[in-house]
Amino acid sequence: MRLIPTIAAICTAASTAFASPEFWAFEWPNTDFEQTSVDNWVEILSGGPPKDGIPALDNPAFKPVSEEAKLTPREPVIVLEMEGATPRAYPIRYLTWHEIVNDEVGGIPVAVTFCPLCNSGITFDRRTDAGVLRFGVSGKLRNSDMIMYDRETESWWQQAIGEAIVGDLTGTALTSLPSWMESWDAFATRNPDGLVMEQPDFQRNYGANPYVRYDSANRPFLYSGEMPPHDIPALARVVRVGDRAWPLTRLSDVRELTEAGITFSWTEGQASALDTENIGAGQEVGNVRVRDINGTDIAHDVMFAFAFHAFWPDGEWMLGN
Repeated sequence: MRLIPTIAAICTAASTAFASPEFWAFEWPNTDFEQTSVDNWVEILSGGPPKDGIPALDNPAFKPVSEEAKLTPREPVIVLEMEGATPRAYPIRYLTWHEIVNDEVGGIPVAVTFCPLCNSGITFDRRTDAGVLRFGVSGKLRNSDMIMYDRETESWWQQAIGEAIVGDLTGTALTSLPSWMESWDAFATRNPDGLVMEQPDFQRNYGANPYVRYDSANRPFLYSGEMPPHDIPALARVVRVGDRAWPLTRLSDVRELTEAGITFSWTEGQASALDTENIGAGQEVGNVRVRDINGTDIAHDVMFAFAFHAFWPDGEWMLGN
């Protein structure tokens, strides 16, 4: 795997930065480390950037689909099509560099999140019993997955499972909302009157992938956990619904599958955001829609197999045999 120099430097720096309550208390004086669901602190590492070194976005600007000229047809976007609201696309070319977008859609405060190291793109409802939260990027990783934090209590949240793991809100779970990753062309064709997030006002190399050939690697970045069972490659994509995972290759082979009350459809046209340096030129991964028996979109995630195994070690692998 070839990594651009900045990421290689991060890897070197992070390898010595293991977490412990004592180690992180100085950096996080407002976080209650005595409240935690973490059993093994060595699972948590610094990913390199400090707190907010990867800046989350708040209240982003949008433009009409017809005015968008930067995006290429195959590059991925995270899509939110919520009742009563104009459909919105959040380009991965921006989320790769910001990882969290705090937005409000149809009167619902949402956090659109993307962890490049797990290929995990999940949208959460930001409303909790503790109030509406705003999320930032902690700079920490657990099993190679982003740890978010809320700016209200500075509790730490595991992005893959949407649950607070350290701090006052430990054990609180966020509600996942139906969203999905698809190509810009697929979104724009279906939603000519939709909206797309505008380029943020930061100095970043938007449109470039800083994790070149990552999804062809043998092992994930900063991951020391177990590899997936059934000889499934660690960085193979799986479609997770709850605690079940369907290999993406199984879905792409049949293109449509109904199983366990869930209907999957796969169409070609989406590039991997974690392959070539140019996000829009990556290898084919296809577009996946996941619906219930009534045809309603349901919350899911297309993530790497190692991350599913790490966070759902007793999860069910839907291999079809």
